[in-house]
Amino acid sequence: MLFYTISSFLSVLALSQQVAGHPHRCQQGGANSAGKAIYFLTNDETNAVVALPIGPDGKLSQGTVTETGGAGSVALDGDNQPATPDALVGQSALAIAGNNIFAVNAGSNTLSMLAILSSDPTRLCIVGEPVAIPGEFPNTVAVSAKNNLVCVGTTGALAGISCSPFTSKGLCGMDNLRPFDLGQTTPPVGPTNTVSQSFFSEDESVLFTTVKGDPPTNKTGFLSAFAVERVVTKKGEAIRALSQVDTRSSPDETAVLFGSRVIPGTNNVFATDAAFGAAILSVNPRTLEATTLATGAVDGQAATCWATISPATGTAFVTDVGVNRLVEMSLQDASVISELDLSANGDPGLIDLAAAGNFVYALSPGNGTTEAAVTVVDVSGGSGSAKMIQHFGLSGLANRNAQGMAILV
Repeated sequence: MLFYTISSFLSVLALSQQVAGHPHRCQQGGANSAGKAIYFLTNDETNAVVALPIGPDGKLSQGTVTETGGAGSVALDGDNQPATPDALVGQSALAIAGNNIFAVNAGSNTLSMLAILSSDPTRLCIVGEPVAIPGEFPNTVAVSAKNNLVCVGTTGALAGISCSPFTSKGLCGMDNLRPFDLGQTTPPVGPTNTVSQSFFSEDESVLFTTVKGDPPTNKTGFLSAFAVERVVTKKGEAIRALSQVDTRSSPDETAVLFGSRVIPGTNNVFATDAAFGAAILSVNPRTLEATTLATGAVDGQAATCWATISPATGTAFVTDVGVNRLVEMSLQDASVISELDLSANGDPGLIDLAAAGNFVYALSPGNGTTEAAVTVVDVSGGSGSAKMIQHFGLSGLANRNAQGMAILV
């Protein structure tokens, strides 16, 4: 049974141009959207969402920083050193539904909901208060506008999935943790044996989560699938909630499943695998079991981890934190179509990325010495046409802890 804690909704506060500072509370917004923007997390001790506007030419310009009201955190690598620039060892640290952004706070074990003002997509305000998550080290979030449901994956000592309904007034409170028995710590030691990404199916009836295996210790990774169900509350209200029981599959030839995207119009999932490259997985809509249709190796990889699908090319693009390039792959057989060498811009590698229209936006947190940046790539010429049109430095906005990438379309 779901437990609700309805967050307070603060309004009628004049908003000035936002810079790093205290969380802004919501007010009634303007009438028309001023355009599109990208969003990512600073993931610092004082966590915040960075919003950068996208111009008509696809390029970025200076934006805003809005605190989430929570704290970021950093996972550990195998030597118990900070795992930057892969701080959260996952994809989708924030997600968008309508004009709302949902952001994880890995250091405070909370989830924040922020509203995007209709008058300016870089002006955000926090809605209600961050809600506590029953798990530890939340690193990925998925949202279903159809079901008014947001779900968070945690990958610390208490790993698993927890969800909350949401309204225009904020989050309603996370339900119980559906555990993944990873035997992890908080913060987790990764990147293997950790939760990678949670995401909804195209029709939003299923929540998928990729979980990495750890081949050296014979730990098997898997794809988790929870169905969305109709639930009646004590007040007699019918809402949508996640099943308490999932279906888990370990598709053949996969080992370290990471970033994923549902392939539009199909029951298939494009998923990276840090062990070799990427795979096409087919999910049975009745049993929710996943099988491997194809795999594709990415030569010269350090670890292929993050993925997006471009509507302009009908292909996937993947990134590697240790190799500064954008690799384009087929949605039919996961073969490599093209590679865009970005080494000239000086980034050590790329993490989370997202595509919209004719452009792909990829985040590099840097390495503490190299400045964090977002690379903007034009793919308007179709498959095989990718070219860098901007390298936008993030000095003063974010550093090597930065995570996530989402676009308001």
